[in-house]
Amino acid sequence: MNALDRKLWRDLGQMKSQAAAIALVVTCGVATFVMFLSTLDALRATQESFYREYRFADVFVTLKRGPEAMQQRIQDIPGVSQVQSRVKAQVRLVIPDFPEPVTALMVSVPESDSVGLNSLYLREGRMPLSGRPDEVVVSVPFVQAHAMQLGARFYAILNGRRQELTLVGTALSPEFVQQMRPGSAFPDYKRYGVMWMGRRALGQAYDMHGAFNDLTLSLSPGADVQSVIDHVDELLNPYGGQGAYTRKDQLSHRFLDQELQQLGVLASLFPVIFMGIAAFLLNVVIGRLITMQREQIATLKAFGYGNLEVLWHYLKMVAVIVLAGGLSGIALGVYLGKALAGIYMEFYHFPYLRFALHPETLIEAVLASLAAAAAGTVFAVWRAASLKPAQAMRPEPPARYRETWLEKLGVKRWLTQPARMIVRHIQRQRIKSALSVFGVALAGGIILTSLFQRDTVSYMVDIQFGMAQRQDLLVTFTEPTAYRARFDLSGLPEVQHVEVFRAVPVRLRHGARHYRTNIQGVEPNGDMQRLLDANLHPVDLPPDGLLLTDFLATLLDVRVGDRVIVEVLEQNRPVREAVVVGLVKEYLGVSGYMDLHALNRFMHEGPTLSGAYLKVDRDRLDTLYAQLKEMPRVASITERMQEIRNLHRVMQETMLFFTYIAAVFSVIIAFGVIYNSARIALAERGRELASLRVMGFTRGEIAYILLGELGILTLLAIPVGLWLGRLMCYYIAHNMQNDLFRVPVVLVPQTYAFSMAVVLLSALLSGLAVRRRLDQLDLIGVLKAAE
Repeated sequence: MNALDRKLWRDLGQMKSQAAAIALVVTCGVATFVMFLSTLDALRATQESFYREYRFADVFVTLKRGPEAMQQRIQDIPGVSQVQSRVKAQVRLVIPDFPEPVTALMVSVPESDSVGLNSLYLREGRMPLSGRPDEVVVSVPFVQAHAMQLGARFYAILNGRRQELTLVGTALSPEFVQQMRPGSAFPDYKRYGVMWMGRRALGQAYDMHGAFNDLTLSLSPGADVQSVIDHVDELLNPYGGQGAYTRKDQLSHRFLDQELQQLGVLASLFPVIFMGIAAFLLNVVIGRLITMQREQIATLKAFGYGNLEVLWHYLKMVAVIVLAGGLSGIALGVYLGKALAGIYMEFYHFPYLRFALHPETLIEAVLASLAAAAAGTVFAVWRAASLKPAQAMRPEPPARYRETWLEKLGVKRWLTQPARMIVRHIQRQRIKSALSVFGVALAGGIILTSLFQRDTVSYMVDIQFGMAQRQDLLVTFTEPTAYRARFDLSGLPEVQHVEVFRAVPVRLRHGARHYRTNIQGVEPNGDMQRLLDANLHPVDLPPDGLLLTDFLATLLDVRVGDRVIVEVLEQNRPVREAVVVGLVKEYLGVSGYMDLHALNRFMHEGPTLSGAYLKVDRDRLDTLYAQLKEMPRVASITERMQEIRNLHRVMQETMLFFTYIAAVFSVIIAFGVIYNSARIALAERGRELASLRVMGFTRGEIAYILLGELGILTLLAIPVGLWLGRLMCYYIAHNMQNDLFRVPVVLVPQTYAFSMAVVLLSALLSGLAVRRRLDQLDLIGVLKAAE
């Protein structure tokens, strides 16, 4: 080991606590980088593998009823590789010992062993036998939610007839990686499931012998997707086709795709912030170390060491610190990545997880940390290498010492001598003080950023389910129903108030943009389904015209007063124009809204309903559920409070893990930044403080001088940190918004208080550690010249 290497390890030993703090910050940055990227890679690899092995379809279409002969005609469309017709139906279930309403999507599976699209991954049991109308395979999450065993029996209402079913197998499907009821924002595995029955048995139950009502297609490589969709729609429109759509509009795939995009946003933000803080700390620490080692550098050069050797010496010091943090960060990131991927596996139902740590991820993590360190220290290290020996032998000229502007304002008379020393030192070291403030502020801002999503969820629940949706139950019908159904519901003793709605599936077009959604016709002056404007005030529903969710208007590039093309996707599929007369604020989903009677006129139909909002006697819910189950036209029943519980459960399963990790890392970083600032200040001013002690200042007075400066800089950093944190929250919110949900920036006072408390506590602990070193100051040793 040469002399420079011995000096390197000796310097690291002397600054071991500072180096450890910087290494911890690097560890946090690398760990988040590896955690996010490894999880993202694992989920994408698993998704791609599952889709490919079980032949997830490329195009989907639902229709009223089509003859089997149409399957061959669609197969002949250029670009179509494979076609599979099937029967699908929403059914109500009666589950033993579970009184609440349960619905399921029943999907037919081929009778033969032929290789079809959207194949099932059979986890337990077997497929239904040919022609057996009482055997079903059930989705794994539904079975787990109800603790069912193979052979379990329950009842389903198939086309108005009660049918006993037997569970013969459990399965997963690439079509239902995320199992959600249509119209719901979050899954509810106890109250909604997916089941598969033999094609012949399900077709007979719904009078679909020789016919189908759903079609899936796979496309050849290079196929013109839009041309295929246009041909499919042209062939199936006479049979009640509701418009073909691709994977990106398929609910399960879209939910997963949006989640992966959001994971990518987090992967691009937090590691960059952590690495930036590490670069900042290294710049400050190495820069000030070089300042204190000017005479040593001069001596090295006088003994013949060249600029490159000195440069390489300090770069090696940086590399040792960064690599120590990087290696520990990789290990921690792999552990956290597996844990995070496991959480996603519980939420997104894949049959397996392909978690493989790619070497390029590790290389990228190390290179990113080294690049951040190099960017943060290159100027400081170059300054060390370019010092002339004769110049470096001389100490730096002292800074100008004069009255500050604060003292000139007349405050001087109230400042003690130590207080004036603090103020003057901060003023004459403006850049260093500003960097310290910025570093502490950034640490405090990260704490704010890591916690804001928790506040956001509570706010979204209050707005969506407190101000907008105020019903107890949402009842939907199997098909559009006459207006008299309102009176059937209002006549039930447990029902206190009824408001009805009409939902029409549409494709909205404006210029080259289009979007599939629903237009909901709601009653004017309704109390249970209220529309809110940008200021969250109730909107008066106009008698004519279309209201759009503000985000949907952005997607379509629509402003109030514009006209949009409305392609109805049911009945005879009329195409009409509508004027956008206003925008409404929603955080979950996107829709269009019209006056109920205006929508009935728009559809050229009489008073027609799709469902109802109910205010009920909650003490008699079980009785009401029993009565609603007996109504053949009732397709599903959704309880508002259960939707709220589902939302909290989903957020806890996915967001809480990341929030906890980010909060812990943020606290570590806050302490690392403040502790380093305190230690650097002690190292820089050790001779000055020792001189003051020799001149008669007490330990308390010199501690007051050093720690008072730290306290002032920390207090200055807190409001800056809160502002920076809010900016970062806006960045996350902007990049995570999509058509499924938007995240508002909401920060409650308790979150601000927690962020400030962590910064202040870190400053207090750092101050105590530095005070302990001050009390142990070797007055004679500090005043000696460093050799």
